[in-house]
Amino acid sequence: MIYFLSLGSNIGDRKRNLVRASRLLAKNGVAVLKASSVYRTEPVDVRDQPWFYNQALEVRTDRTPHELLALAKSIEAAMKRVPSIEKGPRTIDIDILLAGDTVLGTPELTIPHPRLAVRNFVLVPLNEIAPQAVHPLLRKTVHELFRLCPDRSSVLGAGRRARRQGRNPNS
Repeated sequence: MIYFLSLGSNIGDRKRNLVRASRLLAKNGVAVLKASSVYRTEPVDVRDQPWFYNQALEVRTDRTPHELLALAKSIEAAMKRVPSIEKGPRTIDIDILLAGDTVLGTPELTIPHPRLAVRNFVLVPLNEIAPQAVHPLLRKTVHELFRLCPDRSSVLGAGRRARRQGRNPNS
């Protein structure tokens, strides 16, 4: 199955954390088909923390969504993600955004990701690698969701403004 994942880090060597997470996915049989550029992104819900580095991946695996979630959580643990306040600082965060046309809602996992359509830090990198992917509930492409996104937080990447610029990106 083809999945789209979001990786994020704002503790330690943020870029290296993204690379390490991708390598650990691959080492565990998840083929990374495409990787977006790395973007510096403004914290959204808990604003008083360092800016994140975010990236989107297109991957292929025979794992079920719950098996992929278990792998993602084991990688987060191996990379010393320490549970803290919700949406707070972290060495790595791996979220499943889309899984083909799968719609899933369990206490452990919701696919499509419930905030995918309202987060610049997800949509900018995802739009780079999969603008034509379709959200199975909203029936809009990633590019359409990107254009309609109400989020005004900054997402900076590749030496250019990728989306709206807000506060100081050097935080």
